[in-house]
Amino acid sequence: MWVLIFSELAVFGAGLAAFMGVRLTDPVGFASAQNSLMIELAGANTIILITSGLFAALACIATTTRAARLWLLAASLLGLGFLWLKGIEYAAKSAAGITFETHGFYTFYYLLTGFHAAHVIAGIVILALVGWSAHPRVIQTGVAFWHMVDLVWVLLFPVIYLL
Repeated sequence: MWVLIFSELAVFGAGLAAFMGVRLTDPVGFASAQNSLMIELAGANTIILITSGLFAALACIATTTRAARLWLLAASLLGLGFLWLKGIEYAAKSAAGITFETHGFYTFYYLLTGFHAAHVIAGIVILALVGWSAHPRVIQTGVAFWHMVDLVWVLLFPVIYLL
């Protein structure tokens, strides 16, 4: 799992580095495109994922299988909430006619946030699988992946939405 986590962090790091490099070539265009983002939804998503990370961590220290499963379920439900808000944001961009091809900023926006959303989906599946087993070591492994998903969003949010 750690090899997977480190390789995923490297991929996201390369994507963020490319984003920042291309941004240097068109700072005005990137700033203009960035102004169309829904910062409030992204901020809410940040709170949602950080809270889900807390719930996942609580699953690791739960004293009963039932409690661990409930914390994993809560973390997963927040993951679904994240995806729902991201869907609202994507739908608004689509309604405005904003696609991958609109501007380089949006190419990176969709690629990085979409790739992250795919990892949220994978994380929800992993949390469900480790909850099924409910063995503490297995839960810790699944939660490590979920924390990687949280960490990536904590990096994506300021770079894409705030800088």
